[in-house]
Amino acid sequence: MVVNGKKDQERYAVVTGANKGIGLETVRQLANAGVTVMLTARNEKKGMEATSLLRQSGLSNVVFHKLDVQDPESVESLAQFIQTQFGRLDIFVNNAGAPGATVDMDALMALNIDPKSWLSGKAANLVQGFIKITYESAKECFDTNYYGCKRVAEALLPLLQLSRSGARIVNVSSLRGELRRIPSEQIRKELGEIDTETEAKIGRILEKFLHDIKQDKLGGNGWPEMVPAYSISKATLNTYTRVLAKKYPNMCINCIHPGYVKTDLNWHTGMMTVEEGAKGSVMLALPPEGGPTGCYFDITKIAEF
Repeated sequence: MVVNGKKDQERYAVVTGANKGIGLETVRQLANAGVTVMLTARNEKKGMEATSLLRQSGLSNVVFHKLDVQDPESVESLAQFIQTQFGRLDIFVNNAGAPGATVDMDALMALNIDPKSWLSGKAANLVQGFIKITYESAKECFDTNYYGCKRVAEALLPLLQLSRSGARIVNVSSLRGELRRIPSEQIRKELGEIDTETEAKIGRILEKFLHDIKQDKLGGNGWPEMVPAYSISKATLNTYTRVLAKKYPNMCINCIHPGYVKTDLNWHTGMMTVEEGAKGSVMLALPPEGGPTGCYFDITKIAEF
C-alpha cells in the first residue's frame, strides 16, 4: 500500500440488509459521498441486482457480497473478503432487520389506521387480531436484530480498529425500542444499566421472552404490546450499542431510529421516504472526528434511550 496514496485515503463501508429500502438508499448516499460500499444481502440474486442498478447509475464504488447475519460462516466470509480486498473497514451500518411477526395485509390495510396511531402505539389493540407473533417468528427476529448484529460487529471490529479516519458503527434501531415503551420496570432497569454483565443480562431477557411466548404469558409479564418481539430486539440492540461504545471509546458507535419510513418491515404503514430514512444513518456514518458516541438518535437528533 502506498502511504498517503489513494487507497490509503479511501473509506470502506459495509451496509447489511441493503438490497432494498433504507439499506439500499444508505448505500447510495454513502457511495455518492465517495465511500467504497459493500452492499450485503442474504438473497444473492436480489443483492446483485441492486448492486448492478447502482453501478449502472454511475456508482462504480459499490461492491456486492452475500451475507446472512444468522450464519457464522457467512459472516466470517465477509470479514475475510474485506481483509483480503481492502485491509481495513471504516464504517459498519447494521441495517438488516426482521419484523418478528406475520401479518394479514388485506385486513390490516382495510383498517386504514392513521399513522399517528401507529407511532403512539394506540393502534396496538386494533391490530392484535391481524398481526401474529409466534415462537419461531420471535426467535428469527432476535437472531437477526440482536444476535445477528452482534455476530457481524464482533467479526468486523478487528478491521474497524484499523480505520485511519476513525471507525463508525451505526445500528439502525426503532422508537419501539425506547425504554419508556416497555411496561416492566424491571426490564427497563436491566436494559438501562451498563455494567460488565450486560451482554449476559441481555441474553437472559431474550430467553425469558421466548419462554413467555411459548407459555402464552407475554400479556401479563410486562412486555410491550405493539410488535413485542421487534420492540425488545431493538431495545436490546440499543443497550448493546452503549456496551460497544464503552468498550471502544476511540470509535463513534451509535444507534438510530430512522423515522417512520414506508418499508416492507412495517408493512408499508410508514409516512417517510427511504431518502429521508437514510439521512440519519449517513449523518452518523460520516461525522467529523470526535463526533458523538454511545447515543441514541431520533432521525438526526439525540434522544433518550
